[in-house]
Amino acid sequence: MEREKPRSRKKKPLGIKGWAAVLGGIAVAGAAAVTVMYIQTGKQYRTVFFPNTTINGVDASKKTVDEVKQLIASGIDGYTLTIKERGGAEEVISGDDIGLESVFDGSLEKLLEEQEPNDWFSHRKTPQSFEIDTMIQFNEEKLGEVIGALKCFDEAQVVKPQDAAMSEYVSGQGYSVIPAVEGNELDKEKVAAGAQEAVSGLQRELSLEELDAYVKPGIASDDAELLARVQALNRFVNVRVTYTFGDSREVLSGDTIKDWVGIGDDGNAYVSSSAVTEYVKSLASKYDTYNKAKTLNTSYGKTVRITGGSYGWRIDQAAEADELAAIIRSGESQTREPVYKQKAVSHGANDYGSTYVEINLTAQHLFYYKDGSLVVESDFVSGNEAKGWATPAGVYPLTYKQKDAVLKGEDYKTPVDYWMPFNGGIGLHDATWRSSFGGTLYKNGGSHGCVNLPHSVAQKIFENISAGTPVLCYHLEGTESKTTSTPAGKPIQPTTAAPETTAATTPPWRLPLRQRRRPLLRARHRLRLLCRSQRRARLQLRRRLRRRKPRRRLLQRAERRDLEFQRGVRGIKRLDRGSHDGGTGKRLVLRKEESAYADSSHGFC
Repeated sequence: MEREKPRSRKKKPLGIKGWAAVLGGIAVAGAAAVTVMYIQTGKQYRTVFFPNTTINGVDASKKTVDEVKQLIASGIDGYTLTIKERGGAEEVISGDDIGLESVFDGSLEKLLEEQEPNDWFSHRKTPQSFEIDTMIQFNEEKLGEVIGALKCFDEAQVVKPQDAAMSEYVSGQGYSVIPAVEGNELDKEKVAAGAQEAVSGLQRELSLEELDAYVKPGIASDDAELLARVQALNRFVNVRVTYTFGDSREVLSGDTIKDWVGIGDDGNAYVSSSAVTEYVKSLASKYDTYNKAKTLNTSYGKTVRITGGSYGWRIDQAAEADELAAIIRSGESQTREPVYKQKAVSHGANDYGSTYVEINLTAQHLFYYKDGSLVVESDFVSGNEAKGWATPAGVYPLTYKQKDAVLKGEDYKTPVDYWMPFNGGIGLHDATWRSSFGGTLYKNGGSHGCVNLPHSVAQKIFENISAGTPVLCYHLEGTESKTTSTPAGKPIQPTTAAPETTAATTPPWRLPLRQRRRPLLRARHRLRLLCRSQRRARLQLRRRLRRRKPRRRLLQRAERRDLEFQRGVRGIKRLDRGSHDGGTGKRLVLRKEESAYADSSHGFC
């Protein structure tokens, strides 16, 4: 009989649940093992201190109370504290000198009891430090005495700190920072506190630098405010302003500006406005030619010194002071001309150049030069000296020029073709009403101050002159002339019966009344004739106007008659002004019929 083969047994797979059960069992076993190991490890910290534990500066990690006591006691025996000072110097404080000893009052034991053993793991990397005052004791008074006796506190060796500061101005360089001096002066209280802490922790070394025990300067070398001030002032004093006055130069540099700048109470740099103003004033005093005497080599070969007038260079001091202060604040150097209120042709003593009008008030003769060449010369009539209207001497700029102007005054209104003022209301102009010029006409028959010229001469000057041209008026003794000339320039021989001669010898008010009245009576007679002709001309004109057919010739005739009448009235007024009755002080006045047009009458300029 055959034996039956045994059936093979196949192992069934554990499956997910089976593996989970196995792994779970392993995890539980591992956790139990770890827990047991953690608890066992924690039991040792019932008698030793946790890792990373420091007590009074002594490493107590995994040490018992007795071991810590031994360390502390051993540290006290022969203890010294080395004081490291600035510059590499060292001094030593001995524990025996300060009565250093250990004292154990159970504080270590209490500290160990308060330790929770099972918290050991959290202290493996987290340090903890304890300070127990009763473990070490020393005499603080002795420590203070020892510290006070250190060489670093010897006043003979102490160098006090000095603040950083701004240097004095150095020409060409400006300002700089004077570095602070650190010195070696110590804060005694900081040293004492640091030494006590070091001894309490049984430290062997104490660095005074690390302790920050040295007294520091109040202002460091890199102080931002100090650097800003130095930079601001250097910006000012590094400015170089070059003023040009023709060929002359005035250079303003930091050597001068340094006295104008400073630091205000607000800490900001400033420029003294009063100092700038004074400097500009000095420039004006040196280079202004306005209202200063001028020298002229006259056409007569003599040199005269002319004072007065308004011609010349004139700095606008207020405007230039503002400009200069702004330039200094900007820190930008430049070459410039000052701001002028008034300019002349050239710089120097003779600022009027080679184009000017030369007026000899003594000779009653003028010359007009343009670029050094004579354009025209002529006799003229200036202001009436007898009436106080004399033309003033001086050098003046031609204000402007105007064609077909009407000159007005208190008692006159006169049209002229060419008007060229140079001294307020005084100017050059044509005087077509005059038949002669020059000589001594100005003494009694002169103008209100203007320079009366022949029409052709005024035109010539007008066509060649421009505003700003200097007009030089002067007196030159020895150039007097009694000879007059016509508007065409032809001389008129003087007569012994000339009004000027009579007026010069016998004043009008001293003549007999009958003699004074003769010119007035003749003028009145001419005026009556003019009145009649004027009335006829106006009557004819009105008739023509009614017919609306006025003739040009008739209009011209009427205008001419009006002009003649006005001149007649003005002549009578002039005669009347000089016809005082010496005995009574009364004036001879116009009759009613002669003053019909008195309101429209004017004198001559």
